[in-house]
Amino acid sequence: FLRCLNCMEDPTSGKIIFNGVDIADMKVDINVHRRHMGMVFQHFNLFNNKTVLENIMLAPEYVRCKEAKKLKTGKSKKQIHEEVKNEAMELLKRIGLESKADVYPSTLSGGQKQRVAIVRALAMNPDVILFDEPTSALDPEMVGEVLELMKQLAREGMTMVVVTHEMGFAKEVGSRVIFIDSGQIKEQAKPDEFFAHPKDPRLQEFLSKIL
Repeated sequence: FLRCLNCMEDPTSGKIIFNGVDIADMKVDINVHRRHMGMVFQHFNLFNNKTVLENIMLAPEYVRCKEAKKLKTGKSKKQIHEEVKNEAMELLKRIGLESKADVYPSTLSGGQKQRVAIVRALAMNPDVILFDEPTSALDPEMVGEVLELMKQLAREGMTMVVVTHEMGFAKEVGSRVIFIDSGQIKEQAKPDEFFAHPKDPRLQEFLSKIL
């Protein structure tokens, strides 16, 4: 579902309306819209041959250099590099990992990697972030630090689409919860209604096993 939302997988039918545009339309330049749609993967997907800082800087620096050339803004590559670097360091400070700026991802814990992956998505100033089970690959002790960052983003008004099995998190943070089973949306409701009064038999069975 998430991979369809940003057209990493082409939907076979239907529309995906994002900022008033059907991005499932093959005539639309999807890369223009992907700049406003962050993605955080289950297994981090950091570039292991780049430092933490380089991972965060890569996309915004590339996009801004391309735009500066196209729009003839007069900004040099060096100016853009410094601008993006300062912003990336601010993001690392936000998650308490500024001391890890020059290390490689292989030296980080799972929780640290996922927090870096989240701020890498934030570096593009997205309108929405898609999260693909962001805590499922983490040790239990590291889950809390990632969920806390996501809660902070929610409080700040970031729109997020989160695939998760963390029911407590979904209940606390979600504004709408959707239950998907075998590729079908079985039920959707506000969290209180969803967890207290499930209507679909499959959802009732699921919740009875995990709550």
